[in-house]
Amino acid sequence: MRSIGRYKSFAALLLCAFLLRAGAAVLVQQRLDRTPGRSFVIPGDAAGYWELGRRLAAGEAYAVHDPPRRAMRMPGFPLLLSGVMSVAGESFLVVRLVLALVGTAACLLVYALAREVADRSTALAATVLAAVSPPFIGFSVLVLSETLFAAAMLLSLLGLAKLWRVDRQGDGTRRTLALAAAAGGAVSLAVYVRPTWLLIAPAAAIALVAASRHKLRALAAAALLCVTALAVLAPWAVRNRVVTGHWVLTTLWVGPSLYDGLNPDATGDSDMSFFDRDALNQRLTEYEVDRHYRRKALEFVREHPGRTLELARAKLWRFWKPWPNAEQFQSLPAVTAVAAFFVPLMVLAIVGVWAHRRDARLLALCAAPVLYFSAVHTVFVSSLRYRLPGEYPLCILAAAGLMWFVRRRRSAQEQSTV
Repeated sequence: MRSIGRYKSFAALLLCAFLLRAGAAVLVQQRLDRTPGRSFVIPGDAAGYWELGRRLAAGEAYAVHDPPRRAMRMPGFPLLLSGVMSVAGESFLVVRLVLALVGTAACLLVYALAREVADRSTALAATVLAAVSPPFIGFSVLVLSETLFAAAMLLSLLGLAKLWRVDRQGDGTRRTLALAAAAGGAVSLAVYVRPTWLLIAPAAAIALVAASRHKLRALAAAALLCVTALAVLAPWAVRNRVVTGHWVLTTLWVGPSLYDGLNPDATGDSDMSFFDRDALNQRLTEYEVDRHYRRKALEFVREHPGRTLELARAKLWRFWKPWPNAEQFQSLPAVTAVAAFFVPLMVLAIVGVWAHRRDARLLALCAAPVLYFSAVHTVFVSSLRYRLPGEYPLCILAAAGLMWFVRRRRSAQEQSTV
């Protein structure tokens, strides 16, 4: 009976998470409907994703703009949009409600990962944090890839956590290799949403070998993890070879994105006006444009090392800033809600790191993602939205810190009654 009660309580928690996100979906859509000519809160990226999803649903070529950019975005998020459009048409509200479900699934995955690396009490506390997080609720219903990426990332972290445990326990070669293949596939599913996650496969492979007491088996598992990750990405790479004439494992938008963060006019915020001003795509191929801006960004770093460091500091502040950077989120309620959640979350996460400083698996899987994203976005442009996926596993560290406080208090109370 107790287990049934726990199941009902957890189901109620997930239902609460969904209702909060569904309410946000309705409110966002109502507000946009009252603004003529506006369909998205963050128009640039959202409009591009929407167009790609619409084209996929209509059976058209996967490309946007003119001249067409065929490898500008990974296809994971547009595929989700196209699936919804194929069933419900181009309904913004239906898409937002489906994204609310994705956000709820991310909360469930927070629980699963926390249950794997910690205990049930910590997992429940982490799920509560994820369920009520104001930025998670708000961003879940925007037509952006962050929430889907967070869910896919959490799935890959769960696979890596299980692989780490099984390898340490010495549960057998067959099971270890099966989990390695599953983890590699999960990593690549996340890459299909956001290419940033690509480096995690080799990083996880190196960490596995370094931490394992069974080096030969760990080497085999690490190799299988990387091979599976490449195999899952192979269809996309082959497709890119066909349409661009080059083997491209992720996208051809890396160069412009890199130059966006490293150019004479850069501030740390995104400003792609140079792309339209240069109009290189009118005379160069998509591949050549990508390589051109990569070279220009590296030239800027070599010629302006001091300014590069200044920009890195500005981007770090934008990434870790407790309140939103974007102008459309500067209202007092939005700033207060985000800061009021993030500051205690960080304090509890730091306590969690200290309390579990000897638990390498917990720290690597729950702290490393947000630190990794922070490092990436000291190079590229930076904003709170790029931190959000990393905050999901950070909720587990914060919950671990909270439970440390709770258990210390209980222990003190028990001692005082003796």
